[in-house]
Amino acid sequence: MAQWLPRGAADAEKLARQKVQALKNYRQRRRQAAALTPRKSRLLWLLPLPLIPAMLIALASGQFAAFVGNGCAYGLFLAGAILTRHGFRQAIMHRQLRFQKGIRWPLKTMGGLTIALATAVTAGFGAGHDLPIAIGFGIGALAAYILLYGIDGHQIPRLVKGDAASLQPAIREALQLAERQIFSIEQAGNRINQHELNERLTRIIALARDILFEIARDPRDFRRARKFLTTYLDGAERVVKGYAETHTQLRTPILEDNFRRVLVTIEEVFGKQYQRLLDNDVRDLDVDMEVLENQLKSEGL
Repeated sequence: MAQWLPRGAADAEKLARQKVQALKNYRQRRRQAAALTPRKSRLLWLLPLPLIPAMLIALASGQFAAFVGNGCAYGLFLAGAILTRHGFRQAIMHRQLRFQKGIRWPLKTMGGLTIALATAVTAGFGAGHDLPIAIGFGIGALAAYILLYGIDGHQIPRLVKGDAASLQPAIREALQLAERQIFSIEQAGNRINQHELNERLTRIIALARDILFEIARDPRDFRRARKFLTTYLDGAERVVKGYAETHTQLRTPILEDNFRRVLVTIEEVFGKQYQRLLDNDVRDLDVDMEVLENQLKSEGL
């Protein structure tokens, strides 16, 4: 549509699309941050606090069994809270790393079972209930946990619109390596506390993931994006990680300006790469890529 509009209108349309995409990325980051540490999960850290005075009272009154039971239950509650927290983080990572394979431990489910066991131990040893009643308390705690936090689903990492076996091994391995590099860039970007740079990194990461999904959807695009996967994504990772490490030790305007210019170039090249994959444009990207490569070298980041 933009090609039929005057240049000014086309630029305005492009700017509007970028603003909308930036807003979507911001909302997505907010949702991801909330999912990593949901507020209601804090209840799990508050839940075992009454056991601390209960242990002191049991110790002072010479009730050794109650003291040991409450102590074990307190440790189990903390273990359940830790497993739940890591379970939420694992769920976010699982949604981001779409091309990786491997066993995914059901951490959130394990956390729920641990909380249930801790509740049963508290009811049995701390409160002195009989075994059936203590088990009933444990089952009730597990049911409440599932209602509040849910359990791990049975999702298996899969490729977009395709099966891992349908891709050639070279393409599958390249996508897996590229995805790990993108995740590394994201982790390094989380250590950079500069709003403008974080916004640009978010767009770069989104473009890189879109390129991977497009290759998975149409493996013929692998040839067009080979240099992006094997060379320039690696360069982007080294630059971002290097700046993140330097940024925590030394922050200078010159370094920040150099890094900003490199990010602008990376975003432009990644955007062109993605658009050309969408358009099935077979034009050579070497010129654009060489510009990026020369700038990465000249900036010395």
